[in-house]
Amino acid sequence: MSEEIVKGRELLEAGDVGGLIRHLRFTAEGLPVVEVARLLEGAAGLSGFDDLREASGAVVREPASPQALYDFGYACIERGVPELGVPALREALELTGGAPPVLRELAAALERAERHREAVEVLQAHDAALEPWPDRYLLALNALLAGGLEIADRELAALPAPPDDGFAWAHGRLRRMVGRARAAHGAGPMDERDLRGWHFALTGGLLGEISPYGYDEGMVGRYAYTQVSPGSCVRGLLRLRAVLEATGARPRSVSLLPERSSHILGLVAARVLGLPAAPFRPDAAAETVVVAFDLNDADDDSLRALHDRAPGQVLYEHATCWTDPPAVSADMSGLLHQVAVTPWGERMRMVREGEPETVPADDRPAETIAQEIAQAGPETGDEVAPGGTDADLARFAAAVAGHWLAGPRDRCPYTGPVRSSRFM
Repeated sequence: MSEEIVKGRELLEAGDVGGLIRHLRFTAEGLPVVEVARLLEGAAGLSGFDDLREASGAVVREPASPQALYDFGYACIERGVPELGVPALREALELTGGAPPVLRELAAALERAERHREAVEVLQAHDAALEPWPDRYLLALNALLAGGLEIADRELAALPAPPDDGFAWAHGRLRRMVGRARAAHGAGPMDERDLRGWHFALTGGLLGEISPYGYDEGMVGRYAYTQVSPGSCVRGLLRLRAVLEATGARPRSVSLLPERSSHILGLVAARVLGLPAAPFRPDAAAETVVVAFDLNDADDDSLRALHDRAPGQVLYEHATCWTDPPAVSADMSGLLHQVAVTPWGERMRMVREGEPETVPADDRPAETIAQEIAQAGPETGDEVAPGGTDADLARFAAAVAGHWLAGPRDRCPYTGPVRSSRFM
């Protein structure tokens, strides 16, 4: 019995389901599928996931059954662990001689696991059997997400009209992504380090800051954890102002979302942009900048109202979570983070003895905090990442302006070709 299996059983016996899943994410590809299924059967039982428990148990009983393997892979996708279903779906594909339903499910699992190159490879290996929908759509999408703009462009151009409304939405999203990628390709290298270019292609949003911290050590412009400073807030809004100037956008007001952090930042934005501020109203949301600190904290009514843009409306989000993207994609993001702490929230700081201490949240009125932040001025640092200057941002924004502020603000669950290290 391998050390990986022993370790997995120890985690299961300890009831550490999270630890077991993390362990399997790194080891499942090298383990017999039946052993992965046996471990997941126990984990699913502890978690109350009856569908995954039953599918896992079927593989334990019949490890050579294509149907059991397929059902197991499907259940893994549905429960948010697609990478654990990939080996089972590969076996099912081989056992069925490349059955199209299994091929599609394997491509879907690889897509959800953000293993887009592998999805392209497995689809291209069965090229002669691919149907336009959904097979070649999946090929085009995963090629784009892997950085293969030429393949995506070619496959998209060959796609016939989608057969139903569900595919029509997917087709429209893909067309917008490819169109933005073409525009961004004229403004930058669009390689595996062009974070701003790919962020625009996939989300439709402009990225203000390319973080220099850990840039060459796996972060490539994103943050894992950051305590946002007042200066960071001001710097992001000044870059928003520069983007508005570079693209010719002319909002007439700032709209304040009700959530406290967004309300504070909106008041700061009104001062920085020199515009009047008022509470956000969906029926009066044209020609305004809607300001959010983190859209994952916004209320559902606001998010529904922001999905389809009003004329001349700009949605700014200072701290966009790239590992758990919000329900709507902002037109501009100040920075990308996995975990971000607001300047006015509870924070950690180091004291003289080198020990951390907790600083309580600032409960003063929003107007008082906003005034202090606006007066603080932008934060500047000695380090600058490639493409990280204000001039770089302005040039990029001007180059892609014709594709900016267009179409719905669809959620983008993909990281794309530019990969960054993350907390598990």
